[in-house]
Amino acid sequence: MTTTFNNEQFLAAQKASIETLFGLTAKAFEGVEKLVELNLQVAKTSLAEVAESTQAALSVKDAQELMSLQAGLLQPAAEKAAAYSRHLYDIVAGTGAEVTKAAEATMADNQKKVLALVDTAVKNAPAGSESAVALVKSAVAAANNAYESVNKAAKQATEAAEANFTAMTNTAVKAAGSAAKGKKSA
Repeated sequence: MTTTFNNEQFLAAQKASIETLFGLTAKAFEGVEKLVELNLQVAKTSLAEVAESTQAALSVKDAQELMSLQAGLLQPAAEKAAAYSRHLYDIVAGTGAEVTKAAEATMADNQKKVLALVDTAVKNAPAGSESAVALVKSAVAAANNAYESVNKAAKQATEAAEANFTAMTNTAVKAAGSAAKGKKSA
C-alpha cells in the first residue's frame, strides 16, 4: 500500500510539473506574441513616417527650411523611442511577473509538501531522535526564510530598476526636446 501511495504521489507531482511547464510556456508565447505585435506596429508606423518625412524633405526649398524640418523631427523621434521602450519594458515586466507568480505558487506548494513530509517523519520518528527532528525542522525553516529574503530583495531590485528606467527615459526625452529647441533657434 505504501508503494501505491508513493507512486500516486509521484504521478501527481509529475502531472503538476507538466501543467506548470505548459502554463509557463503559454505565458512565454503570449509575451513573444505581444512583442511581435508591438514590432509590427512600430514597423508600419515607421514606414508611413519615413514616407511622410521624405516627401517633406523633397519639398524643402533652402538649407534653413531643412534644418527646421530636422529639428522638428528630433523631439517626436525621441518620444516615440521612449514610448517604444516603455511598452517593451511593460511587456517584459508583465511576462516576468506572470512567471514569478507561477514560480511563487509552485514554491509555496512545494514548501507545504516538504512541511507535510517533515511532520509525517516526525510522527514516525523513533524515540530518541528529537534532536535530529529539530535539526530538520530548523533547516526547513531556514530555507524558507532564505527564500523569502531573496524574493523580497528581488522585488525591491525590480522596483528600483523600474524607477531608474522611468527616470532615464524621461531625461532622454527632455534632452532631445532641449536639443530640438536649440536647433530651431539656431
